[in-house]
Amino acid sequence: MSAEDRLKSLGIELPVPPAPVAAYVPFVKAGNLVFISGQITLGPKGIMHVGKLGENISVDEGKEAAKLCAINLLAQLKAACGGDLERVKACVKLGVFVNTTPDFTQHPEVGNGASELIVAVLGDKGKHARAATGAASLPRGVCVEVDGIFEIA
Repeated sequence: MSAEDRLKSLGIELPVPPAPVAAYVPFVKAGNLVFISGQITLGPKGIMHVGKLGENISVDEGKEAAKLCAINLLAQLKAACGGDLERVKACVKLGVFVNTTPDFTQHPEVGNGASELIVAVLGDKGKHARAATGAASLPRGVCVEVDGIFEIA
């Protein structure tokens, strides 16, 4: 099954990739690697999931936020691949940043929202290394931001 078929079966339509909000580019290609800048929880109605895990955001909502970040990551990846996700050979690594209170410890569980979606869409090519870390704040007050490195053909 293709990545596009998997997206359809999951009921996901990739958005137009969000434009950067500061002095950076959405992705950089270096050889056969694509480095995708951090993607936040920008949904069809604007920024979603604003707050901190351990304060006003639950782990389940954090997972949903990470999933939304991964959808935006895939939209950027598709653009980097000239519209063809079948060019993706592997998800190399994801970085998951979680806006938390100092005592929050469930970063991996939140990051699973992004990781599980990438694997659901890319299959075995989506299995990746990952870092999930806490942050005192994130852009626009969102609770999660995700960046990624992918290998493409």
